[in-house]
Amino acid sequence: MDAFASLLHGFSIALTPVNLLWGAVGVTLGTAVGVLPGLGPALTIAMLLPITFQVEPTAAFILFAGIYFGAMFGGSTTSILINTPGESATIITALEGHKMARNGRGGPALATAAIGSFVAGTVGVIGVTLLAPVIVRFALSLGPADYFALMVLAFITVSVVLGSSVVRGLTALALGLLIGLVGVDLQTGQARFAFGQMALLDGIDVVIVCVGLFAVGETLHLASRYKSTKEEIIPIKGSLWMNREDWSRSWKPWLRGTFLGFPIGAMPAGGAEIPTFLSYFVERKLSKRPEEFGKGAIEGVAGPEAANNASAAGVFVPLLTLGLPTSATAAIMLSAFQSYGINPGPQLLTTQPDLVWGLIASLYIGNVLLLVLNLPLVGLWVQILKIPTPYLYAGILVFATIGTYGISQSVFDLALLYGIGVLGFFMRRFDFPTSPVIIGMILGPFAEQQFRRAMTISQGDLTVFLTRPISVTLLSIALLAILAPLIFRMIRSSRTRTA
Repeated sequence: MDAFASLLHGFSIALTPVNLLWGAVGVTLGTAVGVLPGLGPALTIAMLLPITFQVEPTAAFILFAGIYFGAMFGGSTTSILINTPGESATIITALEGHKMARNGRGGPALATAAIGSFVAGTVGVIGVTLLAPVIVRFALSLGPADYFALMVLAFITVSVVLGSSVVRGLTALALGLLIGLVGVDLQTGQARFAFGQMALLDGIDVVIVCVGLFAVGETLHLASRYKSTKEEIIPIKGSLWMNREDWSRSWKPWLRGTFLGFPIGAMPAGGAEIPTFLSYFVERKLSKRPEEFGKGAIEGVAGPEAANNASAAGVFVPLLTLGLPTSATAAIMLSAFQSYGINPGPQLLTTQPDLVWGLIASLYIGNVLLLVLNLPLVGLWVQILKIPTPYLYAGILVFATIGTYGISQSVFDLALLYGIGVLGFFMRRFDFPTSPVIIGMILGPFAEQQFRRAMTISQGDLTVFLTRPISVTLLSIALLAILAPLIFRMIRSSRTRTA
């Protein structure tokens, strides 16, 4: 009942004209970003981080959440119409959605994607509403050793899941931890890794790192792969609406995708890719018409799209209650909290109730706005695909430069921005994940602080991490996450040699 009353208070905040406008701008911009191939919510939010120095926190996070949800919606448009996923989570949608478009059923494919996204997003936000207070009560029982173990689990799972290999993921994480150590140690007062530069004594601004890696680095990477040939955009034929058979074949995949996507999205490093793949294979297994898969089965669009949007809602549970990001976009949003001097975690619902419940209420409103935007305006989103790519890349670099310089009016920060951008380009070029860098940079100092507290309480006894049930369980899971890929690889190679 407390959650319901808090949610009603959140609606009173989210429905104010100013916040409603920010929400509408967010979902519209997010849909446009999702439609444009290669761009994504992480890049967009990173580019908009400088507004945190001018805009009130609740409005800014309503904008960011709208961009995140909108990009999940918009990514299906390019997957279906030009077979180019705007987001990694919509790769599966392209398998069946593009085949449907080629068969003259692009309208029903877009409709089931939009309605499934609405259903899953709404159910997912209900899950956030109900689960957030429960997880907060659990988090308040954790001690420093437990929190440190939780940070270690987040580091390991993010590095292993988001990286193409364990080594690449852990290398990116180590780079993030190193960046997080730059500046004055608050406990000893000693400068670390400042190399005599006064500008580095306060540390490296997380906004610069986010914009450098995601906006500058990603843009340089996309520009290096630019091709002069244009993708074929398949025109939408017939009605955009679904017939009775389409409805009967879609509603169960929507629900199954939702209940796959939300819990996985809420896990550390769960992300949206895993539940969308799982949903596709589940629908293929349960379908009464498995022969249609690979030729344009509507279930193969409905389930993965629902899983995609449900996982996006699930991301907010650990972000708001534990301060743990489970995706690249969540990591950028965590850095935005830090820009405001707000630390997400168990105390957030108590210290910032207007922000948290206003944000959750805005997700309900955003889902409705997205459903209204996506179906009637699909022709407009298709036109966005015709924007010349060089103009798009140049615009991103200009906005990134202006935004970063506007924060501190420092040429040193601009040099740092483009230095990190070049580093981000090479990371993408050689398949190193960039998300662990941000997560390591943000959570690294917090993990160090919890480790020192645990050592102080235990008087330097390291076994404190092995005597507390929660910490030893979390560390065991982290160790298993590192060893499992190696064990599976050894088993596979052994079977190959035997064969």
